[in-house]
Amino acid sequence: MGRALRVDVKDQIYHVLNRANACLQIFDNDKDYQMFEEILEEAKEKFDMRVLAYSVMPNHWHLVLCPKKDDDLKLFMSWLSNTHTKRWHAVKKTIGQGHLYQGRYKSFICQDDSHFLTLVRYVERNPKKANLVKKAENWKWGSVWRRESGTEKQRKLLSEWIISEPKSYLKYLNEPQNESEEKAIQNSILRGNPYGGDSWKAKIIKKFKLETTIRPQGRPKKGG
Repeated sequence: MGRALRVDVKDQIYHVLNRANACLQIFDNDKDYQMFEEILEEAKEKFDMRVLAYSVMPNHWHLVLCPKKDDDLKLFMSWLSNTHTKRWHAVKKTIGQGHLYQGRYKSFICQDDSHFLTLVRYVERNPKKANLVKKAENWKWGSVWRRESGTEKQRKLLSEWIISEPKSYLKYLNEPQNESEEKAIQNSILRGNPYGGDSWKAKIIKKFKLETTIRPQGRPKKGG
């Protein structure tokens, strides 16, 4: 079976993620996280990518991106993944000892309305959901910490959101996520669907001739 067709069109919002090979831990210490974030900063500058949100977890990461040119998502992600893999193996002294990631990254288009805010919340509260911190903004390796506590230089990694941040966003971020909202995002990941309203989703699938893959839905993982 051939690879599923990817959409790589400018000014679309993408939820992008990847996991470690065999779900092993990639990030063991602060230096590991810092290295990934430094590479992310380099990739942003190299490809002029809009980074709207992200979260780096012990064995996976989520990015919310909006490219400015067609085909830039592929170029950005290829450089990011390959550069991180090479530098990680060099630091760990494991060059030639297998793949770092379980496969190529996954990417899904997100509707640019309230669904965007729901997606960002899902990504940014991942560490809290996984019980790594009591409050999502305390997880240093993600966009919410950069916005709230980062230096001016650190905040430059992040681009302006397409909708205004709610005044009570941190409170909203730390509240339990609505079960139906969380399930809809997880279904997007499991089935390869765009994330948004039903009519918009059908329009996107038709417009880009997407073939979604329905997979059995297992128990959601912590910090999915």
